[in-house]
Amino acid sequence: MFKNTKKLALNFKVLRFFLIPAFFVSIPFFNNIQDAKAGLEFQWDQDSGYRRLKWFQTEKRRKFRNKIYLFLRPSDRKSDLLKIKVAIPKTFKSTLKNEKISLCEVRIGGFENRTKCIKDIPADMEINTEESGLRSLNIYPYSPIPSNKESYAILFKIFNPKKSGLYQFHSYGQPKGQSVSTYLGSWTIVID
Repeated sequence: MFKNTKKLALNFKVLRFFLIPAFFVSIPFFNNIQDAKAGLEFQWDQDSGYRRLKWFQTEKRRKFRNKIYLFLRPSDRKSDLLKIKVAIPKTFKSTLKNEKISLCEVRIGGFENRTKCIKDIPADMEINTEESGLRSLNIYPYSPIPSNKESYAILFKIFNPKKSGLYQFHSYGQPKGQSVSTYLGSWTIVID
């Protein structure tokens, strides 16, 4: 009888040796790991003239209705802008319509309030599609966008594309008194 008890205790120790680590290893799988958010944006070439601009979107999942705010803050504009051009990546396959795109003065949200358009800026929108599949959006405001302390945004009301990934939108602005557009910066949109 003493042998059986000793053998049972040994079996329990071996079982405990395998069960407890297996339990602790499996705990992270019970949590939803997909909600982990990284606070890091990686760019291949940091020495280039790349300039990161701020943006906000209401939904990041594929094929969902989304509002994307592409911000032009006071620090992003050095002078009054007559024209804004947004280069849309070829892989961002979503239907763009003029009536679903707008330019507005925006209140950028934070902890206490939400991001929302305060005042619409009247402007003409022109969507260009080239033979290579590249698309661009030209925005011609009726009066120049001033380089004051107000923030402005280009608002897209669209359905997210079917493919997830990173989509980089580049912006160019034509300053008042010049005939050539200059690079303002880029927005990197994330679709999961």
